[in-house]
Amino acid sequence: MDRTYWFQSRKTVQGVSPSGRGDNPGPGNPVKRAFGPVVLKCLSGVSLLALAACGTTSGPAGGGATAPRNVGVLLPLSGPNAGLGNEMLTAARLALSRPLNNGQPATMALPQVDAHDTAGPAGAAAAAQAALAAGDGMVLGPLTSVDTAQIAPLTTQAGVPVVAFTSDTNQARPGVWVFGITPQQQVDRLVAAARAEGRHQFAAFLPDNPLGHALGDALIQSCQRMGLAAPQVAYHMNTPEAISSGLASLSAYDSRVAAANGQAAGPAGDLPADLAAALSSAPKADTTSPAAGGSQSQGDAGQNGAAAPDATKSGTPAAGTQSLSSPPFDALLLGDLGLSLKNVIDALNADQVDRSHVRIMGPGLWSAFAGKLGRLAGAWYAAPDPANRKAFVQAFATQMHRAPKPLADLAYDAGALANSVYASVGGRGYPTDILTRPEGFSGVDGLFTLRPDGSTSRDLAIFEVQPAGGVRIVNTSSSHPASVPGSI
Repeated sequence: MDRTYWFQSRKTVQGVSPSGRGDNPGPGNPVKRAFGPVVLKCLSGVSLLALAACGTTSGPAGGGATAPRNVGVLLPLSGPNAGLGNEMLTAARLALSRPLNNGQPATMALPQVDAHDTAGPAGAAAAAQAALAAGDGMVLGPLTSVDTAQIAPLTTQAGVPVVAFTSDTNQARPGVWVFGITPQQQVDRLVAAARAEGRHQFAAFLPDNPLGHALGDALIQSCQRMGLAAPQVAYHMNTPEAISSGLASLSAYDSRVAAANGQAAGPAGDLPADLAAALSSAPKADTTSPAAGGSQSQGDAGQNGAAAPDATKSGTPAAGTQSLSSPPFDALLLGDLGLSLKNVIDALNADQVDRSHVRIMGPGLWSAFAGKLGRLAGAWYAAPDPANRKAFVQAFATQMHRAPKPLADLAYDAGALANSVYASVGGRGYPTDILTRPEGFSGVDGLFTLRPDGSTSRDLAIFEVQPAGGVRIVNTSSSHPASVPGSI
Protein backbone atom coordinates (compact mmCIF):
# COMPACT_ATOMS: atom_id res chain seq x y z
CA MET A 1 0.00 0.00 0.00
CA ASP A 2 1.13 3.44 -0.87
CA ARG A 3 1.89 5.16 2.47
CA THR A 4 4.22 8.11 2.53
CA TYR A 5 5.31 10.79 4.94
CA TRP A 6 5.55 14.50 4.27
CA PHE A 7 6.77 17.85 5.57
CA GLN A 8 4.35 20.63 4.80
CA SER A 9 3.71 24.30 5.16
CA ARG A 10 0.68 26.05 3.77
CA LYS A 11 2.78 27.19 0.83
CA THR A 12 4.01 23.71 0.01
CA VAL A 13 0.92 21.70 0.87
CA GLN A 14 0.43 20.77 -2.78
CA GLY A 15 4.08 19.96 -3.37
CA VAL A 16 6.34 17.04 -2.56
CA SER A 17 8.45 18.14 0.36
CA PRO A 18 8.77 14.97 2.44
CA SER A 19 9.56 14.72 6.07
CA GLY A 20 6.80 13.09 8.00
CA ARG A 21 3.37 11.79 7.27
CA GLY A 22 0.71 14.23 8.29
CA ASP A 23 2.38 17.34 6.91
CA ASN A 24 1.81 17.17 3.20
CA PRO A 25 -1.03 15.54 1.28
CA GLY A 26 0.44 12.42 -0.12
CA PRO A 27 0.32 8.68 0.10
CA GLY A 28 1.67 7.36 3.79
CA ASN A 29 1.63 1.58 13.33
CA PRO A 30 1.32 -1.07 13.55
CA VAL A 31 0.89 -3.07 16.61
CA LYS A 32 0.12 -6.74 16.35
CA ARG A 33 0.06 -7.56 19.98
CA ALA A 34 -0.96 -10.62 21.98
CA PHE A 35 -3.11 -9.18 24.74
CA GLY A 36 -2.95 -10.73 28.17
CA PRO A 37 -6.05 -11.49 30.25
CA VAL A 38 -6.09 -8.07 31.93
CA VAL A 39 -5.93 -6.26 28.63
CA LEU A 40 -8.50 -8.52 27.04
CA LYS A 41 -10.82 -7.71 29.90
CA CYS A 42 -10.29 -4.04 29.15
CA LEU A 43 -11.02 -4.61 25.49
CA SER A 44 -14.22 -6.59 26.05
CA GLY A 45 -17.23 -4.70 24.84
CA VAL A 46 -15.13 -2.06 23.12
CA SER A 47 -16.12 -1.20 19.59
CA LEU A 48 -13.58 -2.28 17.03
CA LEU A 49 -13.96 1.13 15.47
CA ALA A 50 -13.14 3.39 18.42
CA LEU A 51 -10.42 3.92 20.98
CA ALA A 52 -11.59 2.92 24.43
CA ALA A 53 -9.84 3.74 27.68
CA CYS A 54 -9.65 0.74 30.03
CA GLY A 55 -9.91 2.26 33.48
CA THR A 56 -9.25 5.92 34.14
CA THR A 57 -7.03 7.98 36.33
CA SER A 58 -8.19 10.78 38.50
CA GLY A 59 -7.31 14.35 37.69
CA PRO A 60 -8.75 17.66 36.65
CA ALA A 61 -11.55 17.06 34.23
CA GLY A 62 -13.45 20.28 33.87
CA GLY A 63 -16.63 21.41 35.50
CA GLY A 64 -18.76 18.27 35.66
CA ALA A 65 -21.97 18.53 33.65
CA THR A 66 -20.91 21.92 32.30
CA ALA A 67 -17.51 20.70 31.05
CA PRO A 68 -16.80 21.51 27.40
CA ARG A 69 -18.11 18.69 25.23
CA ASN A 70 -17.69 19.55 21.56
CA VAL A 71 -14.51 19.06 19.54
CA GLY A 72 -13.24 21.75 17.18
CA VAL A 73 -11.80 20.46 13.92
CA LEU A 74 -9.58 22.89 12.02
CA LEU A 75 -8.86 21.86 8.43
CA PRO A 76 -8.69 23.39 4.93
CA LEU A 77 -12.31 22.97 3.83
CA SER A 78 -12.06 25.29 0.82
CA GLY A 79 -9.37 26.14 -1.70
CA PRO A 80 -6.88 23.78 -3.37
CA ASN A 81 -6.63 21.41 -0.40
CA ALA A 82 -10.34 21.18 0.30
CA GLY A 83 -10.46 17.57 -0.90
CA LEU A 84 -7.93 16.43 1.69
CA GLY A 85 -9.44 18.58 4.43
CA ASN A 86 -12.95 17.28 3.88
CA GLU A 87 -11.66 13.70 3.72
CA MET A 88 -10.05 14.13 7.14
CA LEU A 89 -13.16 15.83 8.51
CA THR A 90 -15.24 12.82 7.41
CA ALA A 91 -12.85 10.49 9.22
CA ALA A 92 -12.96 12.56 12.42
CA ARG A 93 -16.76 12.64 12.33
CA LEU A 94 -16.86 8.88 11.85
CA ALA A 95 -14.72 8.32 14.94
CA LEU A 96 -16.66 10.77 17.09
CA SER A 97 -20.02 9.32 16.07
CA ARG A 98 -19.38 5.84 17.40
CA PRO A 99 -20.59 5.20 20.96
CA LEU A 100 -18.17 3.39 23.24
CA ASN A 101 -19.50 0.52 25.32
CA ASN A 102 -17.25 1.07 28.30
CA GLY A 103 -19.80 1.63 31.02
CA GLN A 104 -20.68 5.27 30.50
CA PRO A 105 -24.35 6.18 30.96
CA ALA A 106 -26.41 5.53 27.88
CA THR A 107 -27.86 9.01 28.21
CA MET A 108 -24.44 10.71 28.03
CA ALA A 109 -24.27 12.73 24.82
CA LEU A 110 -21.41 12.10 22.43
CA PRO A 111 -19.04 14.93 21.53
CA GLN A 112 -20.07 16.84 18.44
CA VAL A 113 -17.77 18.07 15.67
CA ASP A 114 -17.46 21.83 15.32
CA ALA A 115 -15.68 22.30 11.97
CA HIS A 116 -13.82 25.47 10.94
CA ASP A 117 -12.07 26.27 7.67
CA THR A 118 -8.37 27.19 8.01
CA ALA A 119 -8.28 28.19 4.33
CA GLY A 120 -10.77 31.01 4.81
CA PRO A 121 -9.81 34.66 4.32
CA ALA A 122 -8.69 35.11 7.95
CA GLY A 123 -6.76 31.83 8.09
CA ALA A 124 -6.13 29.36 10.89
CA ALA A 125 -6.04 31.93 13.70
CA ALA A 126 -9.61 33.01 12.96
CA ALA A 127 -10.71 29.37 12.77
CA ALA A 128 -9.19 28.73 16.19
CA GLN A 129 -10.80 31.84 17.65
CA ALA A 130 -14.17 30.65 16.37
CA ALA A 131 -13.68 27.23 17.98
CA LEU A 132 -12.72 28.81 21.30
CA ALA A 133 -15.66 31.22 21.13
CA ALA A 134 -17.96 28.23 20.60
CA GLY A 135 -16.63 26.68 23.81
CA ASP A 136 -15.01 23.63 22.20
CA GLY A 137 -13.19 21.52 24.78
CA MET A 138 -10.53 20.11 22.43
CA VAL A 139 -9.14 20.96 19.00
CA LEU A 140 -8.13 18.51 16.26
CA GLY A 141 -5.88 20.04 13.59
CA PRO A 142 -4.77 22.13 11.89
CA LEU A 143 -2.98 20.38 9.07
CA THR A 144 0.26 22.35 8.60
CA SER A 145 3.10 23.53 10.77
CA VAL A 146 2.49 27.17 9.82
CA ASP A 147 -1.15 26.97 10.85
CA THR A 148 -0.24 25.17 14.07
CA ALA A 149 2.18 27.94 14.99
CA GLN A 150 -0.59 30.48 14.45
CA ILE A 151 -3.17 28.83 16.68
CA ALA A 152 -0.92 27.52 19.47
CA PRO A 153 -0.71 30.78 21.48
CA LEU A 154 -4.50 31.12 21.39
CA THR A 155 -5.34 27.59 22.48
CA THR A 156 -2.57 27.46 25.08
CA GLN A 157 -3.80 30.64 26.72
CA ALA A 158 -7.34 29.24 26.73
CA GLY A 159 -6.18 25.91 28.18
CA VAL A 160 -7.69 23.91 25.32
CA PRO A 161 -5.68 20.83 24.19
CA VAL A 162 -4.71 20.58 20.52
CA VAL A 163 -3.87 17.45 18.52
CA ALA A 164 -2.30 18.89 15.36
CA PHE A 165 -1.79 16.88 12.18
CA THR A 166 1.59 18.41 11.37
CA SER A 167 4.77 16.33 11.56
CA ASP A 168 6.97 19.34 12.38
CA THR A 169 8.32 18.50 15.82
CA ASN A 170 9.26 22.16 16.35
CA GLN A 171 5.56 22.82 16.97
CA ALA A 172 5.37 20.46 19.94
CA ARG A 173 4.75 22.07 23.33
CA PRO A 174 2.68 21.27 26.42
CA GLY A 175 -0.94 21.24 25.34
CA VAL A 176 -0.13 21.10 21.60
CA TRP A 177 0.68 17.62 20.33
CA VAL A 178 2.37 16.93 16.99
CA PHE A 179 0.33 13.97 15.74
CA GLY A 180 1.82 13.39 12.28
CA ILE A 181 4.21 10.47 11.83
CA THR A 182 7.63 12.08 12.12
CA PRO A 183 11.19 11.26 11.03
CA GLN A 184 12.13 11.10 14.72
CA GLN A 185 9.57 8.35 15.36
CA GLN A 186 10.82 6.37 12.37
CA VAL A 187 14.49 6.72 13.28
CA ASP A 188 13.88 5.91 16.95
CA ARG A 189 12.22 2.68 15.89
CA LEU A 190 15.00 1.77 13.44
CA VAL A 191 17.82 2.51 15.88
CA ALA A 192 16.14 0.50 18.64
CA ALA A 193 15.70 -2.49 16.30
CA ALA A 194 19.25 -2.26 14.94
CA ARG A 195 20.71 -2.02 18.42
CA ALA A 196 18.67 -5.07 19.42
CA GLU A 197 20.43 -7.08 16.71
CA GLY A 198 23.84 -5.99 18.00
CA ARG A 199 24.66 -2.88 15.94
CA HIS A 200 26.52 -0.08 17.68
CA GLN A 201 28.24 2.13 15.07
CA PHE A 202 25.65 4.26 13.26
CA ALA A 203 26.16 6.58 10.32
CA ALA A 204 23.95 8.49 7.91
CA PHE A 205 24.36 9.51 4.26
CA LEU A 206 21.57 11.93 3.53
CA PRO A 207 20.38 14.45 0.94
CA ASP A 208 21.00 18.09 1.81
CA ASN A 209 17.30 18.93 2.05
CA PRO A 210 14.68 19.24 4.83
CA LEU A 211 14.00 15.51 4.96
CA GLY A 212 17.71 14.70 5.10
CA HIS A 213 18.39 17.11 7.93
CA ALA A 214 15.32 15.92 9.85
CA LEU A 215 16.59 12.35 9.59
CA GLY A 216 20.13 13.34 10.53
CA ASP A 217 19.00 15.27 13.61
CA ALA A 218 16.77 12.36 14.58
CA LEU A 219 19.66 9.88 14.34
CA ILE A 220 21.88 12.03 16.54
CA GLN A 221 19.15 12.33 19.16
CA SER A 222 18.27 8.63 19.03
CA CYS A 223 21.86 7.51 19.50
CA GLN A 224 22.33 9.94 22.36
CA ARG A 225 19.18 8.76 24.16
CA MET A 226 20.11 5.11 23.71
CA GLY A 227 23.67 5.51 24.98
CA LEU A 228 25.30 4.82 21.61
CA ALA A 229 28.37 6.51 20.14
CA ALA A 230 27.67 9.72 18.25
CA PRO A 231 26.88 8.82 14.62
CA GLN A 232 28.83 10.06 11.62
CA VAL A 233 26.36 12.10 9.54
CA ALA A 234 27.17 13.30 6.02
CA TYR A 235 24.97 15.34 3.67
CA HIS A 236 25.33 15.41 -0.10
CA MET A 237 24.20 17.47 -3.04
CA ASN A 238 22.00 15.74 -5.58
CA THR A 239 24.58 14.91 -8.25
CA PRO A 240 26.20 11.55 -9.05
CA GLU A 241 29.65 13.06 -8.44
CA ALA A 242 28.73 14.44 -5.03
CA ILE A 243 27.10 11.15 -4.02
CA SER A 244 30.10 9.10 -5.17
CA SER A 245 32.72 11.23 -3.46
CA GLY A 246 30.66 11.77 -0.31
CA LEU A 247 29.97 8.09 0.28
CA ALA A 248 33.59 7.17 -0.47
CA SER A 249 34.68 9.59 2.24
CA LEU A 250 32.09 8.41 4.77
CA SER A 251 32.95 4.75 4.17
CA ALA A 252 36.73 5.45 4.34
CA TYR A 253 37.11 3.81 0.96
CA ASP A 254 40.70 4.89 0.21
CA SER A 255 41.92 3.81 3.64
CA ARG A 256 40.28 0.44 3.25
CA VAL A 257 41.87 0.00 -0.19
CA ALA A 258 45.26 0.91 1.22
CA ALA A 259 44.81 -1.60 4.02
CA ALA A 260 43.83 -4.29 1.52
CA ASN A 261 46.99 -3.53 -0.48
CA GLY A 262 49.15 -3.76 2.64
CA GLN A 263 49.97 -0.07 2.47
CA ALA A 264 49.87 2.65 5.07
CA ALA A 265 46.39 4.06 5.29
CA GLY A 266 47.47 7.45 3.97
CA PRO A 267 46.32 10.40 6.04
CA ALA A 268 45.52 8.22 9.04
CA GLY A 269 46.55 11.00 11.37
CA ASP A 270 43.56 12.96 10.17
CA LEU A 271 41.13 10.22 11.15
CA PRO A 272 39.30 10.28 14.51
CA ALA A 273 40.65 7.71 16.96
CA ASP A 274 37.44 5.67 16.97
CA LEU A 275 37.36 5.63 13.16
CA ALA A 276 40.98 4.47 12.93
CA ALA A 277 40.30 1.73 15.48
CA ALA A 278 37.22 0.59 13.59
CA LEU A 279 39.20 0.39 10.35
CA SER A 280 41.95 -1.68 11.90
CA SER A 281 39.57 -4.20 13.45
CA ALA A 282 36.76 -4.39 10.89
CA PRO A 283 36.09 -7.82 9.32
CA LYS A 284 36.64 -8.42 5.62
CA ALA A 285 33.74 -8.09 3.22
CA ASP A 286 32.92 -10.71 0.60
CA THR A 287 32.30 -8.91 -2.69
CA THR A 288 30.96 -12.07 -4.29
CA SER A 289 27.97 -12.01 -1.93
CA PRO A 290 24.70 -10.75 -3.41
CA ALA A 291 24.37 -8.59 -0.30
CA ALA A 292 27.46 -6.70 -1.41
CA GLY A 293 25.78 -5.82 -4.67
CA GLY A 294 27.82 -8.18 -6.83
CA SER A 295 24.78 -9.81 -8.40
CA GLN A 296 21.59 -7.83 -8.39
CA SER A 297 18.61 -7.90 -10.65
CA GLN A 298 17.71 -4.98 -12.83
CA GLY A 299 14.36 -3.25 -12.78
CA ASP A 300 14.59 -2.13 -9.16
CA ALA A 301 15.55 1.24 -7.67
CA GLY A 302 18.18 2.26 -10.16
CA GLN A 303 16.92 0.27 -13.11
CA ASN A 304 20.26 0.26 -14.93
CA GLY A 305 21.82 -2.18 -12.48
CA ALA A 306 24.79 -1.77 -10.17
CA ALA A 307 27.74 0.29 -11.26
CA ALA A 308 31.21 -1.22 -11.33
CA PRO A 309 33.70 0.10 -8.78
CA ASP A 310 34.73 3.62 -9.67
CA ALA A 311 38.12 3.29 -11.35
CA THR A 312 38.77 6.99 -10.90
CA LYS A 313 39.16 6.56 -7.14
CA SER A 314 42.78 6.50 -6.05
CA GLY A 315 44.03 3.09 -5.07
CA THR A 316 41.02 1.18 -6.41
CA PRO A 317 41.90 -2.52 -6.57
CA ALA A 318 41.36 -4.41 -9.78
CA ALA A 319 37.77 -5.58 -10.05
CA GLY A 320 37.22 -9.03 -8.56
CA THR A 321 40.74 -9.35 -7.13
CA GLN A 322 40.33 -8.04 -3.60
CA SER A 323 37.72 -7.57 -0.97
CA LEU A 324 37.83 -4.67 1.42
CA SER A 325 37.25 -4.55 5.14
CA SER A 326 33.91 -3.26 6.34
CA PRO A 327 33.38 0.49 6.61
CA PRO A 328 33.54 2.18 10.03
CA PHE A 329 29.83 1.67 10.70
CA ASP A 330 27.49 -1.30 10.94
CA ALA A 331 24.21 0.59 10.39
CA LEU A 332 23.70 3.26 7.73
CA LEU A 333 20.69 5.56 7.44
CA LEU A 334 19.76 6.80 3.96
CA GLY A 335 17.15 9.35 2.93
CA ASP A 336 17.21 9.55 -0.86
CA LEU A 337 14.40 8.79 -3.28
CA GLY A 338 14.11 8.19 -7.00
CA LEU A 339 17.15 8.66 -9.24
CA SER A 340 19.35 9.93 -6.43
CA LEU A 341 18.63 6.71 -4.50
CA LYS A 342 19.76 4.75 -7.55
CA ASN A 343 23.01 6.74 -7.50
CA VAL A 344 23.46 6.03 -3.79
CA ILE A 345 22.97 2.30 -4.38
CA ASP A 346 25.58 2.40 -7.15
CA ALA A 347 28.00 4.14 -4.79
CA LEU A 348 27.34 1.61 -2.02
CA ASN A 349 28.27 -1.20 -4.39
CA ALA A 350 31.32 0.62 -5.77
CA ASP A 351 32.59 1.28 -2.25
CA GLN A 352 31.95 -2.33 -1.20
CA VAL A 353 29.58 -1.46 1.62
CA ASP A 354 28.68 -5.07 2.24
CA ARG A 355 25.07 -5.39 3.36
CA SER A 356 25.81 -8.64 5.12
CA HIS A 357 27.78 -6.50 7.60
CA VAL A 358 25.95 -3.16 7.37
CA ARG A 359 22.24 -2.73 8.02
CA ILE A 360 20.84 -0.20 5.57
CA MET A 361 17.91 1.83 6.89
CA GLY A 362 15.65 4.39 5.26
CA PRO A 363 12.55 6.56 5.62
CA GLY A 364 8.94 5.40 5.57
CA LEU A 365 8.65 7.12 2.19
CA TRP A 366 10.24 3.98 0.73
CA SER A 367 6.94 2.19 1.25
CA ALA A 368 5.55 4.07 -1.77
CA PHE A 369 7.85 2.17 -4.14
CA ALA A 370 8.94 -0.84 -2.10
CA GLY A 371 8.47 -3.13 -5.10
CA LYS A 372 11.36 -1.40 -6.87
CA LEU A 373 13.90 -1.65 -4.04
CA GLY A 374 15.25 -5.14 -4.77
CA ARG A 375 18.82 -3.83 -5.05
CA LEU A 376 18.55 -2.78 -1.39
CA ALA A 377 17.59 -6.27 -0.24
CA GLY A 378 17.84 -6.48 3.53
CA ALA A 379 17.25 -2.75 4.07
CA TRP A 380 14.76 -1.65 6.71
CA TYR A 381 12.24 1.14 7.05
CA ALA A 382 9.71 1.86 9.79
CA ALA A 383 6.05 2.52 9.02
CA PRO A 384 2.54 1.65 10.19
CA ASP A 385 1.36 -1.89 9.58
CA PRO A 386 -1.40 -1.70 6.94
CA ALA A 387 -3.18 -4.63 8.60
CA ASN A 388 -4.22 -2.28 11.41
CA ARG A 389 -6.24 -0.15 8.98
CA LYS A 390 -8.59 -2.86 7.79
CA ALA A 391 -11.50 -2.21 10.16
CA PHE A 392 -11.26 1.55 9.61
CA VAL A 393 -11.12 1.18 5.83
CA GLN A 394 -14.18 -1.04 5.90
CA ALA A 395 -16.15 1.39 8.07
CA PHE A 396 -15.14 4.37 5.96
CA ALA A 397 -15.99 2.57 2.72
CA THR A 398 -19.39 1.55 4.08
CA GLN A 399 -20.25 5.19 4.64
CA MET A 400 -18.43 6.83 1.71
CA HIS A 401 -18.41 3.97 -0.83
CA ARG A 402 -14.66 4.31 -1.36
CA ALA A 403 -11.42 3.71 0.48
CA PRO A 404 -10.00 6.56 2.59
CA LYS A 405 -6.86 8.47 1.74
CA PRO A 406 -3.92 7.66 4.03
CA LEU A 407 -3.98 10.95 5.96
CA ALA A 408 -7.55 10.22 7.00
CA ASP A 409 -6.01 7.76 9.46
CA LEU A 410 -4.63 10.61 11.54
CA ALA A 411 -7.99 12.37 11.73
CA TYR A 412 -9.80 9.16 12.66
CA ASP A 413 -7.32 8.31 15.41
CA ALA A 414 -7.47 11.87 16.78
CA GLY A 415 -11.27 11.79 16.77
CA ALA A 416 -11.36 8.37 18.40
CA LEU A 417 -8.88 9.59 21.02
CA ALA A 418 -11.15 12.53 21.90
CA ASN A 419 -14.18 10.23 22.01
CA SER A 420 -12.40 7.75 24.25
CA VAL A 421 -11.07 10.32 26.71
CA TYR A 422 -14.43 12.09 26.97
CA ALA A 423 -16.23 8.81 27.66
CA SER A 424 -13.61 7.57 30.11
CA VAL A 425 -14.11 10.57 32.41
CA GLY A 426 -17.90 10.43 32.20
CA GLY A 427 -18.27 13.46 29.96
CA ARG A 428 -16.16 15.78 32.13
CA GLY A 429 -14.00 17.18 29.36
CA TYR A 430 -10.55 16.26 28.03
CA PRO A 431 -8.10 16.27 30.94
CA THR A 432 -4.41 16.31 30.13
CA ASP A 433 -3.54 13.52 32.54
CA ILE A 434 -5.82 11.17 30.61
CA LEU A 435 -4.63 12.34 27.19
CA THR A 436 -1.03 11.67 28.28
CA ARG A 437 -1.61 8.39 30.11
CA PRO A 438 1.67 6.40 29.89
CA GLU A 439 0.06 3.26 28.45
CA GLY A 440 -1.11 5.20 25.43
CA PHE A 441 -3.90 4.36 23.00
CA SER A 442 -4.24 1.94 20.11
CA GLY A 443 -5.28 3.36 16.76
CA VAL A 444 -5.44 2.45 13.11
CA ASP A 445 -1.81 3.56 12.77
CA GLY A 446 -0.81 1.53 15.82
CA LEU A 447 -0.07 2.25 19.45
CA PHE A 448 0.62 5.90 20.22
CA THR A 449 1.33 7.88 23.38
CA LEU A 450 0.96 11.63 23.82
CA ARG A 451 3.83 12.91 25.93
CA PRO A 452 3.56 15.90 28.27
CA ASP A 453 6.02 17.92 26.16
CA GLY A 454 3.77 17.80 23.07
CA SER A 455 5.58 15.01 21.23
CA THR A 456 3.95 11.72 20.27
CA SER A 457 5.61 8.32 20.43
CA ARG A 458 4.50 5.61 18.01
CA ASP A 459 5.09 1.88 17.90
CA LEU A 460 5.93 1.38 14.23
CA ALA A 461 6.59 -1.88 12.42
CA ILE A 462 9.90 -2.72 10.75
CA PHE A 463 9.68 -3.65 7.06
CA GLU A 464 12.54 -5.45 5.29
CA VAL A 465 13.12 -5.13 1.55
CA GLN A 466 13.18 -8.46 -0.27
CA PRO A 467 15.58 -9.46 -3.10
CA ALA A 468 12.82 -9.77 -5.69
CA GLY A 469 11.21 -6.51 -4.60
CA GLY A 470 8.45 -5.99 -2.09
CA VAL A 471 8.81 -6.18 1.66
CA ARG A 472 8.01 -8.33 4.64
CA ILE A 473 7.36 -7.29 8.21
CA VAL A 474 10.21 -8.50 10.40
CA ASN A 475 9.14 -6.84 13.63
CA THR A 476 5.62 -5.68 14.27
CA SER A 477 6.37 -3.43 17.22
CA SER A 478 9.01 -2.50 19.70
CA SER A 479 8.87 -3.67 23.28
CA HIS A 480 6.29 -1.65 25.19
CA PRO A 481 5.86 -2.31 28.92
CA ALA A 482 2.37 -0.89 29.29
CA SER A 483 -0.88 -2.57 28.37
CA VAL A 484 -3.06 -1.15 25.62
CA PRO A 485 -6.17 0.57 26.98
CA GLY A 486 -8.20 0.25 23.82
CA SER A 487 -8.30 -1.04 20.28
CA ILE A 488 -9.61 -0.12 16.89
